[in-house]
Amino acid sequence: MHPTDLTATAAQLPLAWSSLTVSQTETARVKVLRMDGRPVPEERHDDPEALLVLDGRLLLTVDGHPVTVGPGELYEVPARTPHAVRPGSRGTLVIVERRN
Repeated sequence: MHPTDLTATAAQLPLAWSSLTVSQTETARVKVLRMDGRPVPEERHDDPEALLVLDGRLLLTVDGHPVTVGPGELYEVPARTPHAVRPGSRGTLVIVERRN
């Protein structure tokens, strides 16, 4: 297996906020996507998810509270916690989630 350039992979995706699975194990899935400034409506998941910003900035509202995640920072959204992406989020985002 060869290293994956996640930033380059995200830049080549045809649509922003459309993730691509780049790796998976029996229990976890790693996805990459490109953020383009548009908001994403509130959602919840049965399992926690880890959000890693490679470059740019992710602006969230988590359980009603603003959260900013910068380059090189990781944020874990707890299971069943409402969260939404606020306008202005740009850059490359990696999502690690439980594989069902």
